[in-house]
Amino acid sequence: MVHYTCDMCGKQLLPDEDIRYVVKIEVYTACDAMEMDDDMDEEIEEMEEEGEDDGDACDACDAADPAEMLENGEYKTFRFDLCTKCHEKYLQDPLFLKLWNRTRFSEN
Repeated sequence: MVHYTCDMCGKQLLPDEDIRYVVKIEVYTACDAMEMDDDMDEEIEEMEEEGEDDGDACDACDAADPAEMLENGEYKTFRFDLCTKCHEKYLQDPLFLKLWNRTRFSEN
């Protein structure tokens, strides 16, 4: 039998009694964040002027090898199980920004 525990508070989640929520997070490099050299910019401008643009804004991202992205830490997935109470808290502040602001100390 599979046992689930809330990844935020540690509460044991019973299959017959508790509702379990799943949070999945993907982290990867945004295509527009990739640096392009001046030669590449000129080639793109020439293609746009000639009307050769096929609407695909980032061929470099399509050409990236998924295994290589995993090795380099450019792609990572996370999966968390949450109880009802923690699910509600998570939806209110998914990046925990309020918690960060509260724990900062003033500079005296």
